[in-house]
Amino acid sequence: MPATAVILAAGLGTRMKSALPKACHPIAGQPMLRHLIDSLLPVFDRIVVVVGPDMPHLAGLAAPHPVVVQHERLGTAHAALQAAGHFGEGDVAVLYADNPLVTSGTLRALRDRRERGDVGLALLAMRPADPGRYGRVIGADGFVERIVEWADASAAERAVGLCNAGVLCAPAARMAAWLRAVRNDNAKGEFYLTDVVALARADGERVAAVEAPFEELRGINSRAELADAEAVVQRRLRAAALEAGVTMTAPDTVFLATDTRLAPDVTIGPNVVFGLGVTVETGAEIHAFSHLSGCRVGPGAIVGPFARLRPGADVGAAAHVGNFVELKNTVLGAGAKANHLTYLGDAEIGAKTNVGAGTITCNYDGYEKHRTRIGAGVFVGSDSVLVAPLTIGDGAFIAAGSVITETVAADAMAFGRARQETKPGRAALFHAAAKSRKEQR
Repeated sequence: MPATAVILAAGLGTRMKSALPKACHPIAGQPMLRHLIDSLLPVFDRIVVVVGPDMPHLAGLAAPHPVVVQHERLGTAHAALQAAGHFGEGDVAVLYADNPLVTSGTLRALRDRRERGDVGLALLAMRPADPGRYGRVIGADGFVERIVEWADASAAERAVGLCNAGVLCAPAARMAAWLRAVRNDNAKGEFYLTDVVALARADGERVAAVEAPFEELRGINSRAELADAEAVVQRRLRAAALEAGVTMTAPDTVFLATDTRLAPDVTIGPNVVFGLGVTVETGAEIHAFSHLSGCRVGPGAIVGPFARLRPGADVGAAAHVGNFVELKNTVLGAGAKANHLTYLGDAEIGAKTNVGAGTITCNYDGYEKHRTRIGAGVFVGSDSVLVAPLTIGDGAFIAAGSVITETVAADAMAFGRARQETKPGRAALFHAAAKSRKEQR
């Protein structure tokens, strides 16, 4: 029977000290909410997201999944109840958007445990190294008698290492009934989701605990915890890349995005950062201190060190992008080279073209971007300025230090610089005059 996951994302996350809703904060380039949705998709048939009022950005991240609004923040049980119209007839799991590290495998284990039929409610539990103020799960042999909040726990109960992670799964009708039965007779006057456990036990239902690693179930409520979660995800991503045949000389210094695609036999040096939307193909090398986002690196290409590939950069097979070279919305053809101190923006560079040190494409006139098209086998001399829109034909030669503003035909040689003049003895006269002026002051 189809199962539904309800994500509670209405919290403001005041401890984050941010105008951005907590569930929008990114981990490995992707918002928390999307991490959780991605883990839920293989396990649940429907996903519903509960947001607070005036959270259009968060609602947009939830698309195409339905969104309901908790107009009054009256507690977690009240928030879950807002989604009751989407529960359907199968099982319903309620999760928190600020627990984005849970894996599909753990969620599948939760569903499987509930569907075995001997329990009316299943929950996720964990054993953190420091249980701190987490609610304790009291029970035995995988079954739960009750959840005791730290403030209400005895010394013996506080010594229990099994803690509540807050994720519940139950049949839709039972979940809806228990949510409606939750009372708000507590210090904060809120309706708490954890009270569902006591209601299930009062109805004679057995409650099962499914244990999962703390690393998966930890919550994110502060910038420090966000940084800890980033470290967890980066470890996962690096491990997956290494397992897939990627070489990293210093893995702990490489930062990946959730959608980074690295082929086997890619080599990555230390201190490399990947933003969203990067694909690196077989045999490519990314040297130290390079930054890549929204780009493709072809097979056998070499990038860096200290290179920057911005969105739209496409580095062809066996091409070279050297130190302090930046590409933006530029195609660098197969075997082409831009090895030193160069900016290529909104450009198309043909195969085996050599772009000399200090070359820049002037692609922006203050109002619009313009393209530079350079053919195959072109030699662009060092310190050239290419003013777009511009076309340079195959096999052309651009003399060093040129400013090129007009089309250069194939196999032509272009000079765009002032003629040099040399004045014998003039340097000595200049120095004497300058020294005299300084002494007079």
